[in-house]
Amino acid sequence: MASLTLLRQHSKLADPREQLRILNERSQQPAFEAQFQNQQLPGLHATSIETLQINMGKLCNMTCEHCHVDAGPDRREIMTAETVQECLQALEHPGFQTLDLTGGAPEMNPHFKDLVIAARKLGRRIIDRSNLTILLAPGFQDLPQFLADQNVEIIASLPCYLQENTDAQRGDGAFQKSIQALQKLNSLGYGIPGSELKLTLVYNPVGFSLPPNQSELEAAYRRELNQRFEVQFTNLITITNMPISRFLSELIQQERFEEYMERLVNAFNPATVSGLMCRSILSVDWQGFLYDCDFNQMLNLPVAALKRRHIRDFDYDDLVSRKIVTGQHCFGCTAGAGSSCGGAITPP
Repeated sequence: MASLTLLRQHSKLADPREQLRILNERSQQPAFEAQFQNQQLPGLHATSIETLQINMGKLCNMTCEHCHVDAGPDRREIMTAETVQECLQALEHPGFQTLDLTGGAPEMNPHFKDLVIAARKLGRRIIDRSNLTILLAPGFQDLPQFLADQNVEIIASLPCYLQENTDAQRGDGAFQKSIQALQKLNSLGYGIPGSELKLTLVYNPVGFSLPPNQSELEAAYRRELNQRFEVQFTNLITITNMPISRFLSELIQQERFEEYMERLVNAFNPATVSGLMCRSILSVDWQGFLYDCDFNQMLNLPVAALKRRHIRDFDYDDLVSRKIVTGQHCFGCTAGAGSSCGGAITPP
């Protein structure tokens, strides 16, 4: 659970405009677009729209220190049934292959199951980005069976295979509940070799470092979780902590913002550019407005357009080759092996 000091610090940075000001004014590093020019890379444009990633709202049963969405139990932003239907209309376009549901805890949206069932009928691959603990919460215990019945892929946050590190980032008791949820999912077939039910674990660094080698970390997770708890999973992905929202607050509180930004910039890897998630994804916020990625959404940086774009006005041909809106936070996706919603972009 976030400390009181951190929450007080974060209250000053809740406004995306203040976060952008800090990223633009306090960072002594070159601008992200300038780095492209220095590396003689072409401008960043979308190449397809294969995934519709929907933020179902900021309501969550947890308050994690690394959360870039600033989600929590006290948030009331929730996608309405009308906007859900507008998303489904857009999802009918044959260019889409995947529906990626996130939050908050997306499962806490009252229209979550209806959206999953409808998307399933459209033949789309469905991803639920779960914090795991929601699967044990009162009123949600039927979710694991529902997700299995609908063949929903689960991408679940588990910052570490050690209780101390996980609880430090997600709150006391989070690790034990997560293990219980994973064991329940395993009992339904999730993550079991040969099963169609995919269970992906997500690692976020605890602290100010970049993620370690993804394949080596996956091997460690497999060994430790199996030996300690008989837990199995399909694969593991690593995601870099982005310098926005609560993590930005922590960087400033610890006076390590410039150090972290320098680390990201120095680790810029041009080989990651072709695999950046913003090139094949379209992000939708709880109100239905469109963004190039989930991180841009949290900084209120909508897709480039003469007027703000909404999902009800979705035009595939108009958006499929759009110029991507970038900022200093984008260095988080291009550092080292890269970072995306699918984990590392390049081999180590």
